[in-house]
Amino acid sequence: MKLSVVIPVYNEAKTLKEIIGKIESVSLPVEREIIVVDDFSTDGSRQILKEMESRLKIHYQRENQGKGAAIRKGFEMATGDIVIIQDADLEYDPFEYPKLIEPILAGRCAVVYGSRFSRIKELSQVSYQHKKSHPWHFVYYLGNRLLTLITTVLYGSSLTDMETCYKVIRTDVLKGLNLTASRFEIEPEITAKILKQGIKIHEVPISYKGREYDEGKKITWRDGLTAIRVLIKYKFFD
Repeated sequence: MKLSVVIPVYNEAKTLKEIIGKIESVSLPVEREIIVVDDFSTDGSRQILKEMESRLKIHYQRENQGKGAAIRKGFEMATGDIVIIQDADLEYDPFEYPKLIEPILAGRCAVVYGSRFSRIKELSQVSYQHKKSHPWHFVYYLGNRLLTLITTVLYGSSLTDMETCYKVIRTDVLKGLNLTASRFEIEPEITAKILKQGIKIHEVPISYKGREYDEGKKITWRDGLTAIRVLIKYKFFD
């Protein structure tokens, strides 16, 4: 068995070496490959990646196309039996990989999401931390909860964290999704198409260290509105 780790990168020079080092050091019961798709970074990320070409599978986009396009390219390059998405910042910890892939390896499911909000205690703690750290963090938290609620209502799911980065998908399932999104709407598109096929998404609690917007967080409220349109589109019109 092999795990393909797909990392979309856009201007993440500050954290790129550290996140790849963590991915390489985590102990796994399966083979791994690390796939990086650089979405035309301009901050030195490409130079850092060129130093690591001997140990990574790297694709350099010729122009900035968006996170969704980078993820889709990474999926095309994947040769593993299981694929996981990994952001290039340090918000998500690769040392969670073993518990994320375990349900798939055990044959209990085909898709696993790492949930930041899967327990009531964790929900209240995250809410408190977001209120304290930055008002926009709390708005982002509420937006994510709203999107997850809309997903639950539209698709009859029991998800607690639709917008999580950690989506772990068996490759045979992934190939049947026919993904088309180019930007952040890739997240709701993946979820909508999985649920529409009647595939259950298993959730595993994970840790999360959100960064501030001045540290490079890129998603905005406009992406939230787009996500709602995507969820409605794939439920009723596609």
